[in-house]
Amino acid sequence: MNTLLLSKSDIEKLISFKEIVEICDKTFQGFGDGTTLNPPKVNLNLGDSAPFPPYNASMNAMPAYIGWQDIAGLKWAGGFGGERIKMGLPFINALILLCDPSLGNFVAAMDGTSITNMRTGGQTAAALKYLFKGRKSIKLGLYGAGAQGRTQTMAISEVFDIEELRVYDIIKPSAEKFKSEMESYVKGNIVVCNEPEEAADCEVVISVTLAKDGFIRNEWIKPGTVYFAMGSYQECDYETILQADKIIVDHVEQCLHRGALKELVGQGKITAKNIYCTIGDLAVGRNTVDNLKNERIICIPIGTGAMDVAVAGTVYKKAVSLSMGTEFSFDM
Repeated sequence: MNTLLLSKSDIEKLISFKEIVEICDKTFQGFGDGTTLNPPKVNLNLGDSAPFPPYNASMNAMPAYIGWQDIAGLKWAGGFGGERIKMGLPFINALILLCDPSLGNFVAAMDGTSITNMRTGGQTAAALKYLFKGRKSIKLGLYGAGAQGRTQTMAISEVFDIEELRVYDIIKPSAEKFKSEMESYVKGNIVVCNEPEEAADCEVVISVTLAKDGFIRNEWIKPGTVYFAMGSYQECDYETILQADKIIVDHVEQCLHRGALKELVGQGKITAKNIYCTIGDLAVGRNTVDNLKNERIICIPIGTGAMDVAVAGTVYKKAVSLSMGTEFSFDM
């Protein structure tokens, strides 16, 4: 049986942000009802937080089974902060493999970088649907004006009118470029912030940076704010987490060992008991957030292979129907 090979350009022709938000929504529902299977990601440290090897990088193996698609797969993805950045290449590099769960045949292999960026925005937009039920517009604060800052904006604009977007990036020209490129997705004004605390004056605050120094401060996050800590490192200070009224995650076990909660878990200050619920719980109505205006909520969708595999599954099925991609036999 042949394997279908799909490039980044193929994928971008086959999927839209509207579809990605819907896919993330269905997959979160699968988490909630138990039909999405997602073991915690396995991390290979290539010097990201260790002295050896000296590559300032890491790779994750992220397997999943998606019940509503009956597809299995794995994303092999990494962030490379050394030579790759010096060459002007994107920080993230990824590949996705899809498998027929009944036969074990590898049905597709495709670029995973574009899917990673797009589904990261899609999962935020889907989560916001559960948190801001009935709302048509929001005010958005964004830390990080890179590729994922763009996909956050593009995906959220499929669900809400963005009445204002406040963006901060340590490289101000990047924020200015972001403003010019994202204006068509934002109903209101895009404000480039001079100081980081200015971007937090919003009801939804999202950080998609590579920061490790906890630069977002507890006092910036006001009652009535939902803060999405999307990065793999420590973007906010400990008090932002410890003083939150509710902590919501996409995957409990995974979030306890990576990203914003990792260091506090290591110190014994955060355990699974401190997590209010998962996004999957919200998706199936097992839990709700009813006091949003008076609470400070931190939402941590650290990223799961399930979202990547689900998007890739839809891309694969559409590619087959349109006779796109290149077939390759590994048996030859």
